[in-house]
Amino acid sequence: MIKRTMTAQLLRLAGYFPVVTILGPRQSGKTTLAKSCFPDYNYVNLDNQSDRQLAMDDPVAFFELHKAPVIIDEVQRVPQLLNAVQIHADAQNKNGIFILTGSHQPALHAGISQSLAGRTGILKLLPFSINELNAAGIKLSRDEYILNGFLPRLYDKNIPPDVIYSSYYQTYVERDVRQLINVSNQHAFEVFVKLLAGRVGQIVSLNSMAGDVGVSSTTLGSWLSVLEASYIIFCLPCYFENFGKRQIKSPKIYFTDVGLAAYLLGIENANQVARDPLFGGLFENLVILEALKARYNLGKEPELYYFRDKQGFEIDLILNQGRRLLPIEIKGGMTYDFSFAKDLQRFCKLANNTFTPAVIYAGDTEPDAQGIKFRNFCNIANMINNPE
Repeated sequence: MIKRTMTAQLLRLAGYFPVVTILGPRQSGKTTLAKSCFPDYNYVNLDNQSDRQLAMDDPVAFFELHKAPVIIDEVQRVPQLLNAVQIHADAQNKNGIFILTGSHQPALHAGISQSLAGRTGILKLLPFSINELNAAGIKLSRDEYILNGFLPRLYDKNIPPDVIYSSYYQTYVERDVRQLINVSNQHAFEVFVKLLAGRVGQIVSLNSMAGDVGVSSTTLGSWLSVLEASYIIFCLPCYFENFGKRQIKSPKIYFTDVGLAAYLLGIENANQVARDPLFGGLFENLVILEALKARYNLGKEPELYYFRDKQGFEIDLILNQGRRLLPIEIKGGMTYDFSFAKDLQRFCKLANNTFTPAVIYAGDTEPDAQGIKFRNFCNIANMINNPE
């Protein structure tokens, strides 16, 4: 089994809180992580209809059957159960006795804020990171990472990416969204998701997409919100600072697993990746999600942004750490060019207080020159966690 970086953080929070809640997309490894950390705990999955019904109808009987300490999977299926979790946690007065997992934020957030405020630590687990795979002896090429993505079952069960993402999309993306919102036009929803894959790494205009999909921009907005809340997509916000220029305010769209985006674009093998017109966006997706995993795996808020003004001046990724910024440019090629440094140097003059800026690219040579660090994309997590 591939060891998860978040293990230490989960055990740490379980020592401080009676409840620890692990959020994240379906199949990201939440259950496996919880069971590996707490192998002797009872376990119940609320996707199971009989257990779900018992939790809804009779929480007292539910906890008689599933006594703490217990791992409760997919707790968003019965958010009202959180009231009973609070009562039991307060009565037992022990830390780490409830481990909850969930794959949809809004259904949980209201219950957590009302019932478990101050009683739960919250973690967000995404699929495997490059560092986790490398530590297990799995090292792939740039294009293989993009094609395969990082879903744990792909590596644990050796399932081909086309098989796993076809099943993942049909089972979780379509089904979960249908349960959360009334998608009356399933075909339009499928078109929308594929159009999002075609706009990976871009600022998405719902007004322009509405005509292509055939539904209103309001409907698209609700679909987008649910996809984000279900951890299918990640919206990278624009960094706001008074640099004396008008700035873009809309977020950029990325998929929480780049392999799903590649699948939706019809990429079938690694040789097609670099030739795809959207290769640059896919590589950017790969790097930015590795940065996000680096933050989440240590229990930190993302504090990740991009910057773009109305004149088109742009920085691909910015880490904001204690009001000090780490600007990063992302280039998918394997050859470095010092011309990549120009925009970073310009941004550093605007921001005034930055860490040493970096270019993340696919080459192996890692020079430091002209006040810029060039680093291979596999080292993005180390850079995010240890900016200099």
